[in-house]
Amino acid sequence: MSEPSQTQNITVSGKTVLEQEAQAILLIAQRLDESFATAVELLTSCKGKIIISGMGKSGIIGQKIAATMSSTGSTALFLHPADAAHGDLGIVGAHDVVLCLSKSGTTEELNFILPALRQIGAKIIAMTGNLRSFLALNADIALDTGIEKEACPYDLAPTTSTTAMLAMGDALAVCLMQQKKFTQRDFALTHPKGSLGRRLTVKVSDIMAKGNAVPVVAEQASVAELILEMTSKRYGVSAVVNGEGALCGIFTDGDLRRLVQSGKEFLGLNAGEVMTPHPKTVTIATMAKECLDILETWRITQLLVCDRENRPVGMVHIHDLITLGI
Repeated sequence: MSEPSQTQNITVSGKTVLEQEAQAILLIAQRLDESFATAVELLTSCKGKIIISGMGKSGIIGQKIAATMSSTGSTALFLHPADAAHGDLGIVGAHDVVLCLSKSGTTEELNFILPALRQIGAKIIAMTGNLRSFLALNADIALDTGIEKEACPYDLAPTTSTTAMLAMGDALAVCLMQQKKFTQRDFALTHPKGSLGRRLTVKVSDIMAKGNAVPVVAEQASVAELILEMTSKRYGVSAVVNGEGALCGIFTDGDLRRLVQSGKEFLGLNAGEVMTPHPKTVTIATMAKECLDILETWRITQLLVCDRENRPVGMVHIHDLITLGI
């Protein structure tokens, strides 16, 4: 039997790292206790800022946690412990909560500022792998992110430990946004740029075709008139309305193909006889994201927009959403 190739060895090593880190998170989840709930409650009731601090790789994870919390409804920022000891501690107030990250719980720069944080009056949450450490014992709440071994073959480089901290930070952030009843609309306000913001802020009324651009015929219109309206407006579809102008059906190029394939005579029929009743519609207040969800769910390319009296007032095509990056 031939020996494994270098590619195979690398693949196996990669899988081992992922499995080891995944297993570490599972073990931490199993150890999660009431201290986690207490930490979330403390963060939820925080009247000031959430300040996150850590050195080295733990600090980088802390920056990510701060960014996640900031984008999900909590005022959070990162404070470098070394800078804190040289004046930046001035940003901490008595109503703040400070989340300190340290694998060992013995990080000198972090522990050096703990007495000052106490004097200021801020609450302290420790995230550490050593619940008997100076950091854990001097915190109001200690969250256990202890691991058996780093993914590093020498058990030195922070790998599994930082993954564990990142996962715990995500758990805190998600539970915190749930406690604060942070909505998709709230999320949009903190993400106005890019496709994500557009999906959550743009309404159908902002992008729909309107007026004469909307293909509409009366029920009594001939099939020839219906086809002309459908093709001239270039949507491959036409709304069919009753005498009061209310929507009663829709006719698409797919309906036309099926009529042709049926071999039946249809040119002598009217729009009401060939239309598909009860089409999917949206209102001008429908969000672009919801509109896209409907299009994808029902595998259609356009939606009619109707007012409160069910009269067609607009048309949204999937290309409009794609163009906007939604």
